[in-house]
Amino acid sequence: RSPGFAMATTSPSLGYGGLFLNIGGALSGAIGSFYSAKVAKINLEGQAFLADTNARIAELGAQSVLNQGQQEIGRVTMQAGRVKSAQRVALAANGVDLGEGNAAELQASTDIMKEIDRNTVEANAVRSAWGYRTQAVNSQNDALIKRATADTISPFGSAATSLLGSAGNVATSWYQLNKATANSPSNG
Repeated sequence: RSPGFAMATTSPSLGYGGLFLNIGGALSGAIGSFYSAKVAKINLEGQAFLADTNARIAELGAQSVLNQGQQEIGRVTMQAGRVKSAQRVALAANGVDLGEGNAAELQASTDIMKEIDRNTVEANAVRSAWGYRTQAVNSQNDALIKRATADTISPFGSAATSLLGSAGNVATSWYQLNKATANSPSNG
C-alpha cells in the first residue's frame, strides 16, 4: 500500500464523515420508508372509498332497472287491457257470446300473451338488476381487500425495518472508526 492510501483509510476524521453519512442515509431511508408506506396506505383507503361509491352507484342502477321494469309491466298490462276491451266490443257488436267458443278462446289468448309479455319484461329487468348487483358485490369485495391491505401497512414499521436494515452499515462504519482510532499514531 501507498502511504497516502493507508492514511486515507485510517484517518479518524474521514471515519467520522463516513459514519455520519451512514447515519444520515439510515435516517433518510427510514423517513422515506415511513412516507412511502403512509402514501401507499392513503392510496389504498382512497381506492376503497371509490370502490364503495361504485358499489352504491351499481345498486342504484339495479333499482332503476327494476323500477323501469315495473313501469314497462304496467304499460304492457294496460295495452293488453285495451286490446281485450276492443276485442270484447267488436265481438259483442257482432252478437257473439263472449263466454263461449272462439270468443272465450280469443280472450284467453290475449290474457296468455299479456302474461308472456309481462313475464319477459320482468325477467329482463331482474337479469339486468342482477348484473348491476354483481358489479356492486365485486366493488364491495374490492373495497374490503383494499382496506385489509391498507390495515397491514404500518408506516412506523416500515421506518423501523429500514433503520434495522441500515444498522449493519452504521455498525460497520462504527467498527472501522474505532479500529482506525485505536490504531492511530496518537493512541500508540
